[in-house]
Amino acid sequence: MMIRAGLALVAVSICVSNTAQAAPRPSGLKARALAGVEARAKLAQEINDSVFSFSELAFHEVETSRYLTDVLEKNGFTVERGVAGLPTGWVAKWTNGSGGPVIALGSDIDGIPKASQKPGIPWREPLVAGAPGHGEGHNSGQGVNIVAALAVKELMQRENITGTLMLWPGVAEELVAGKAFMVRDGVFNGVDAVLFTHVGDNLDTTWGQPSGTGLVSVEYNFAGESAHSAGAPWRGRSALDAVELMNIGWNMRREHLRPEQRSHYVITDGGDQPNVVPSVASVWYFFREQDFERIRKNFEIGNEIADGAAKMSGTKVTRRIVGTAAPRHFNRPIAEAADANIKAVGLPTWTADEQAFAKLVQKNVGAEKQEGLATKLKPLEPPLAEPKSGGSDDIGDVSWIVPTITIRYPSNIPELPGHNWSNAIAMATPIAHKGVVAGAKVVAMTTLDLLTKPQLRKAARDYFTDVQTKTQKYVPMISAADKPALEINSEIMARFKPELRKYYYDPARYPTYLDQLGVKFPVLEMPKQAGPAQK
Repeated sequence: MMIRAGLALVAVSICVSNTAQAAPRPSGLKARALAGVEARAKLAQEINDSVFSFSELAFHEVETSRYLTDVLEKNGFTVERGVAGLPTGWVAKWTNGSGGPVIALGSDIDGIPKASQKPGIPWREPLVAGAPGHGEGHNSGQGVNIVAALAVKELMQRENITGTLMLWPGVAEELVAGKAFMVRDGVFNGVDAVLFTHVGDNLDTTWGQPSGTGLVSVEYNFAGESAHSAGAPWRGRSALDAVELMNIGWNMRREHLRPEQRSHYVITDGGDQPNVVPSVASVWYFFREQDFERIRKNFEIGNEIADGAAKMSGTKVTRRIVGTAAPRHFNRPIAEAADANIKAVGLPTWTADEQAFAKLVQKNVGAEKQEGLATKLKPLEPPLAEPKSGGSDDIGDVSWIVPTITIRYPSNIPELPGHNWSNAIAMATPIAHKGVVAGAKVVAMTTLDLLTKPQLRKAARDYFTDVQTKTQKYVPMISAADKPALEINSEIMARFKPELRKYYYDPARYPTYLDQLGVKFPVLEMPKQAGPAQK
């Protein structure tokens, strides 16, 4: 088994070092940083696979945070737990010398409901039916950051480079309900720059305002009066009626909002049983727009419609903010420095088997393009004059208080639907492992740039002050009284965790999670009896 593990490590190192389109290999400190990352390729794989196996939802990343902080403490970091009222929130710091500059590395850690999927299987095959899973790939980012940080820490010690490395998790990002609380409670005070990492299908970064939206997430709770639905319905005041009236009102109003807005809702409480008029009912909304003022305006419209629904139904309504995400704005000088490092690292060299596997997954999910894994780097381009609408990420809140960029690394397959079980297929395979190591190299090199180049830190701060925040300041959408909605997902995790625990990865016994599950990668043949549900 030890021989097999050693061969696996060698294979990972060889694959990630033969990068496509790579510029001349860096020299000096950066060359040593690359070597430091490659030497930790096995650790990157273990972190990636372990977090994948935990499959934890927002606010309940208990095993994930315990595991990650244990790794960091064993490597000399000081950990503060429970930050910003988040039980699974933490900050890990390691300082050399006087303490500054402070470079913070962050990445999300939560999963997606009903996304349980056996990795390496190119059709639907959940590990635990109905359970959560990493259907976006948030299991991979902390491996990127920890390996990069350890490689840089080693150099800081040997070369007496002063500064502080700070690692932190994106808690409850799938609910956009964590980072605004961290910002509010001062977690990023004194930080000079943030390098955020997120899984993708290429190796790239951006600057300025990217396409997408910010949002406010709010739950409306209606209270009425119960009654016998057949015996005395006139004595009841249906909270469910109020919810339905609100949804009808919003659906009518959205026709007259900007096409760029995005809004969606789920009924979180619709009553108990049909023969009892529901005395309480709740509906949970996301209001998305592209700037602070329009987010606020749509939130106010939603509040007015909720008030109207309560009046029409004879009920009362209260609301609570579950989470927020500011529109993102990324730092140009740091993005340009990261892009130079991206070009030096290049994309991993994918094997023919890996490409065939990716194309089979794309075929099975009905992707329009079935071209496999990316083989050409995305160029760093100026932001669109009119960014398109789309999704949100609460890294936006961080980006308005400290110079920030997001680095995306190629651990997943292009052309997948997102927030879906199929996005978990590759996330504990050699595809993910190669992407994590490539991303860690870029993060390590860019962290070194920020630590050793005062002119880069000054340029980043000047852009932040003179360009980004010159006319628009951060507008927080949570108050001092708002608290994280920690009860969300409690019932789901209580139900599924005992079964999920049976599948936790044991790196002491198995070289990879695929070995533990008995999956012989790559699986390139469909089962003979595969039907539409499996595909």
